[in-house]
Amino acid sequence: MGCGCLFALLVALSPRVALLIVWLFTPLIQTAFGDTWLWPLLGLLFLPTTTLMYVLVVGALGPTTFWGWMMVLFGLLIDLRSYYESYANRENLTRHGVSPLR
Repeated sequence: MGCGCLFALLVALSPRVALLIVWLFTPLIQTAFGDTWLWPLLGLLFLPTTTLMYVLVVGALGPTTFWGWMMVLFGLLIDLRSYYESYANRENLTRHGVSPLR
């Protein structure tokens, strides 16, 4: 299994860790966002998959095409699904009388 396959597995399991590795060991974050650190940090905290897709599309390729933006949109949908599943699980626990904040 090559490094690309291991990185794809890391992205699937933990996009925050993958984004942090890209930030620390490659110049892609600086290429995609310029000299600012605020947007990548906010992306790391709130929308890690979207930010990672943006960095991999824009940072590696420069100005992007329709398909690049579709990948960023796909990352956004993954992040939104994650937030929705957390909300649904919390509602399900509350409905069954279990406090989600133990």
